[in-house]
Amino acid sequence: MKKLVFILTTVVALTFSHTAKAQGTIVDVAVGNENFSTLVTALKAAELVKALQGDGPFTVFAPTNAAFEKIDSKTLSSLLEKGNQKTLANILTYHVVSGKLTAKDVVTALKKGKGKVELKALNGQTLMVIQKDDKIWLKDQNGNYSEITATDVMGSNGVIHVINSVVMPK
Repeated sequence: MKKLVFILTTVVALTFSHTAKAQGTIVDVAVGNENFSTLVTALKAAELVKALQGDGPFTVFAPTNAAFEKIDSKTLSSLLEKGNQKTLANILTYHVVSGKLTAKDVVTALKKGKGKVELKALNGQTLMVIQKDDKIWLKDQNGNYSEITATDVMGSNGVIHVINSVVMPK
């Protein structure tokens, strides 16, 4: 019986330690999650995959497929065309911040900032993180909000926080 308990404990411990580790880069994590297939398509179209597979660290506010569905389908199709690569890259890099900001880091910054904190995105523009109605939101430079619906999806070169709308730069 003791031997069986030891084996089960070892198997559970090994399974937990395996799942707790980052499963590749943030791009690898996105590729492995069907809810990010539109994001992955956009990253490929903007030729940003290699950059986001770099050392980082990065914090990515990743829109789900449902978030991209809120964009007019003609507009989204247009953005994915080769001629709009620069515009698409600007939008996508607006979702990325240099450094690894976990949910705990964001909450700490929000407390210091009395419910608000500005983050500088890789495209050079700012995103506002706001705590209201017991939720945490991104506010883009156009005044639109996106709720952070899941946090701390770890990659080897950063962290992903899931958002429910695409934020747009100016």
